[in-house]
Amino acid sequence: MIIPCIDLMDHKVVQLVQGKKKFLELPDPLAVLAKFAVYPEIQVIDLDAAMGKEQNNAEIVRELCRRKPCRVGGGIRSAARAQVVLAEGAIKAIVGSSAFTSEGVNHDFLRELAGTVPRKKIMIAVDSFAGRVAIHGWKETLALTTAQALPELEPYCSGFLCTYIDGEGKLQGTNIEWFRSLRAVTQLPITAAGGITTEGEIATLESLGMDAALGMSIYRKVFPEFFANRRPQAEQS
Repeated sequence: MIIPCIDLMDHKVVQLVQGKKKFLELPDPLAVLAKFAVYPEIQVIDLDAAMGKEQNNAEIVRELCRRKPCRVGGGIRSAARAQVVLAEGAIKAIVGSSAFTSEGVNHDFLRELAGTVPRKKIMIAVDSFAGRVAIHGWKETLALTTAQALPELEPYCSGFLCTYIDGEGKLQGTNIEWFRSLRAVTQLPITAAGGITTEGEIATLESLGMDAALGMSIYRKVFPEFFANRRPQAEQS
């Protein structure tokens, strides 16, 4: 299944290159949602909430959830916040950096979460840069690899969102072999993200039993006017 991504920053939909440089900004999230009407499910990430601005996009997230089945992440640092996100209409809450400490998996937080939120309602985002788990806006890289983390996280969630940061936003393709290595260590559902560009990559991920969360590549098709004469990978320099 293809899952379009709506990333929110300051009430707008944005697309970033490797989570840093803004490439695309669209002022009307509901209009973007309408463009994705044919897709059964949407992934919504509140980037402002992830950076500590908890209420900045809250009303928009609630309205997106009202109109479409949405899995929601960004700034879910407590069991109480996960409960609020689900109560406001999200079909799943995506927990990211809070699932980890600098030493590894944050079992204390995850046990608390598991005691208050049904496991089937929780996804854990495990992002990877240079083969290691990256947290806190991809600013800190742990010694832990994604393949090591997934089995340890299984008791606390119903699935994973795994992002290949190395390819994120570049439109240069993703690392299929990395995703294949993740399938070897868990049977839980995996949503793949990060650099997925071609129909062939999507088909291969589907053959591995993985959904594909699409950002830059799907916006290029839906909003081609914003990509004319611009190359996302050039934005890194």
